[in-house]
Amino acid sequence: MLVDKSEKIHTDSRTPKYMQVVNLILDDLDSGKLKIGDRIPSINETSFDFLLSRDTVEKAYNELRDRGIITSVRGKGFYVSSTNMANKLKVLLIFNKLSSYKKIIYYSIVETLGSQATVDLQIHHYNRTIFENLLERNLGHYNYYVLAPHFFDENNHPETCYDLIQQIPKDKLLIMDRDVKNHENEFPGVYQDFARDILEALESGITHLRKYSRLTLVFPRGDMYPVEIIDGFKRFCFFHNFNNLILDGIDDEQLYAGDSFIVLAETDLANIVKKSREQGLQLGKDIGIISYNETPLKEILAEGITTISTDFIEMGTTIANQILGEEDKIPLKSPFKMIIRKSL
Repeated sequence: MLVDKSEKIHTDSRTPKYMQVVNLILDDLDSGKLKIGDRIPSINETSFDFLLSRDTVEKAYNELRDRGIITSVRGKGFYVSSTNMANKLKVLLIFNKLSSYKKIIYYSIVETLGSQATVDLQIHHYNRTIFENLLERNLGHYNYYVLAPHFFDENNHPETCYDLIQQIPKDKLLIMDRDVKNHENEFPGVYQDFARDILEALESGITHLRKYSRLTLVFPRGDMYPVEIIDGFKRFCFFHNFNNLILDGIDDEQLYAGDSFIVLAETDLANIVKKSREQGLQLGKDIGIISYNETPLKEILAEGITTISTDFIEMGTTIANQILGEEDKIPLKSPFKMIIRKSL
């Protein structure tokens, strides 16, 4: 019998029980205790030996079958079909775009998965039809699908595409970067809460913001940013009595001493830095700048740009660990914070 001691399952481990079963079987393959053609215990037998529920063992066997390690023979049971430990997990990342911070998430996922998985990347460009076509071509070919569910309809209104997302088996789907509206607790993964995040981040830096007479959010409406950011910004200004303004862009705007800006697009960030130099306004004294999403460049640009941002490296690491079974597959809110630098 493969395993006959329930003590081999650690109830206090962060690794889910089904993955502990998977790893024990892989260990026996690696050591040579199991060979191609060997029968492994039935689901009921392993359930009894491990003192686990049948559902847990079935989930472990499905994982092994998806990897091509075991096969089921109707009426006879489960048999080892491969001892090739190079049978890696196949992961498909479906991003809305490939921005600088999406690249950080991508590389974090790839680095954390290491040699245990192969990773492919597709972009849906916020478009329902492209996403539908991606699903049609790729469903059934991967062990896990990681989706950034940012979608807009033909009128640039946010949509969930929930009917399409449901086509992905729930045990193979992880959401990333944002939740699915009205289904926030349904899908595991790591998400940002855009309205709450900007509200709480600005509150953490309120003493710096009080130096300025007006707070302006530069929100390019045609670039498909999360509209919840506007809601969080308005709430902050209302609750804390800030004179405020929302602009679509900064190209034609004159800067004035006492202005502070929250910018989403890096082109707007560059424009404000350039205009401030041309007008002789000192960052962090005459005007303030907060940029959305931390990147290495912002740490050194103009002697340091203040950012409000989630931790994209941690987001990718958590997603990868959920895939590997190192962390529970549950919905997790990504931490979000303000990093104070000279520009504020």
